[in-house]
Amino acid sequence: MTPSAERSTVPEWFDDAVLYQVYPQSFADSDGDGIGDFAGITAHLDHLEWLGVDAVWINPCFASPFTDAGYDVADYFSVAPRYGTDDDLALLVDEARRRGIRILFDLVAGHTSDRHPWFVHSASDPSDDRYIWADRPAPGFRPSPGSREGYYKPNFFPSQPALNFGYAHPREGEPWRLPVDAEGPRANRRALAEIMDHWLSRGVSGFRVDMAYSLVKDDPGWVETGRLWNELRAGLRADHPEAVLVSEWGDPATAVGAGFHADFLLHFGGPWRGAALRSLWDTRAGTDRRPWDFRGSRCYFDAEGGGSPRTFLEAWRGASAAVEGRGRISLPTSNHDFSRLVCGPRTPEQARSAFAFLLTWPALPAIHYGDEIGMRFVPDLPDTEGSQLVPGVNRAGSRTPMQWDATPGAGFSTAPEDRFYLPLDPDPGRPDAASQRADEGSLLHLVRRLIALRKARTGLGTGGAVEVVADGYPLVYERDGRYLVAVNPRRDAAEAAVAGYGGARPLLTEGAECTAEGVRVRGFGFGVFEL
Repeated sequence: MTPSAERSTVPEWFDDAVLYQVYPQSFADSDGDGIGDFAGITAHLDHLEWLGVDAVWINPCFASPFTDAGYDVADYFSVAPRYGTDDDLALLVDEARRRGIRILFDLVAGHTSDRHPWFVHSASDPSDDRYIWADRPAPGFRPSPGSREGYYKPNFFPSQPALNFGYAHPREGEPWRLPVDAEGPRANRRALAEIMDHWLSRGVSGFRVDMAYSLVKDDPGWVETGRLWNELRAGLRADHPEAVLVSEWGDPATAVGAGFHADFLLHFGGPWRGAALRSLWDTRAGTDRRPWDFRGSRCYFDAEGGGSPRTFLEAWRGASAAVEGRGRISLPTSNHDFSRLVCGPRTPEQARSAFAFLLTWPALPAIHYGDEIGMRFVPDLPDTEGSQLVPGVNRAGSRTPMQWDATPGAGFSTAPEDRFYLPLDPDPGRPDAASQRADEGSLLHLVRRLIALRKARTGLGTGGAVEVVADGYPLVYERDGRYLVAVNPRRDAAEAAVAGYGGARPLLTEGAECTAEGVRVRGFGFGVFEL
């Protein structure tokens, strides 16, 4: 697992960045309406600068009817009024850049809202092929809502009609399967380039692309989808060479080959069907209810020690070899669709070793807002703006308001709590940023120290090699031949009989020691050592 000597093709500013995800409606409300906004994010940039964040990915903030929390875009060139004005956004971008922080937008590339003017026109004009229309019922298609007869193909919810980027394999007798070079697909490619150029010209530094794999239909191996994204990236390289593209794909080997600078390991995707991420964090007490088919009976970061890191390690080896020298793999704590790190039985105390792993592994770390203070996944919330996928699977628990302080509204908003976008965590012992900022022993301070150590010791970042020397409890690995990391996510102490590390010098440890005979780590402990 040694990186290529060739420098990554990722822009230098992003090549070893620490990412932070902001769900804008839940981060900070500046005007007292109960919904977070741009000015609220700007007001808390000092928190992100202090923490050591390099790039902020903001979930969709375009004009939208919000049937899917903004992933149903009604106008790609306008911001949603509930988040503020163009001037508010410009101030956010400028103030972030002044602090060394770049802003990434969430680009919903594969579909729009059914209220987007493009779709409203298409639903009344049989000659318009910007969307996928069939003249008879077909699997997955929905009846036309307009005067146009026929059926349209949605990409996710029915309110999200799929933009037409063509089919890799047109078929006789199915005229809706247009080739990728038909006029409608070409128009949509041009539109994507125009949308990206518009926001990059206004200071945004790149995009996380929603459902990036979904554009060209019936595309085995994503060959045509890869051609499309590589074409768009070539245009970015010419006009905006510092811009980055990060995909929601869950398959770095494919996504980086398709032109993305980085791809997230996700709870779905890839030949391992999301196992790389799920086998690390998934307590199956939040957004995931699927059967467990990984090594061990539980995830690796499990208090009872019932998991194994080997599923993750095998997936990592394959993905990192495939992207070597061409892009990066991002490992998130969680996201707006997947359970928070602190979920179900896992406590903030257990999150300490998880962050020690995340911030010393050669992935781009991505912190979901609030995970740095141990915010928990809140169960049993109402279905809000499409948060409930199916009964019993509600993503709202990962989207609750940021807990800034210990006041009744948690510093999120001055509005009455019944007007908050989502309810606050009702736990009277809920963590908050202000209290943890005042406590040097808090999770927040630990995350800051780990980020600072990662930046001070480049061998702990994406550029340093990783060699696993023990793959049980504890997990022990060398970084760049100069550092040793040991993490023990279980409650009981663990020891690895790996000799030769007795002289290792502690850099940041909690209950870990190296002896001539091996490495011992207390329960929920970790250690980072210099060799």
